[in-house]
Amino acid sequence: MTELMTSGIELMFTGMGIVFLFLTMLVCAINLMSALVQRYFPEIPVTRAVPGISTDVDKSVVAAISAAVHMYRKKHN
Repeated sequence: MTELMTSGIELMFTGMGIVFLFLTMLVCAINLMSALVQRYFPEIPVTRAVPGISTDVDKSVVAAISAAVHMYRKKHN
């Protein structure tokens, strides 16, 4: 029975070692790919404006929208 337990424990540690080695290699490969992608394909910030949307909003329009939202919330609460 002792020989069977020893064999089982050896098999358990061998399996755990192989899984640990595989996961370590997987983490290293993912980190390497991430570094390569960030180096050769950097993220380009988008700074252009969306056509058709104006950034100049009249203050009276903002006030009218705010009043309408306030009235809606007051009525439906």
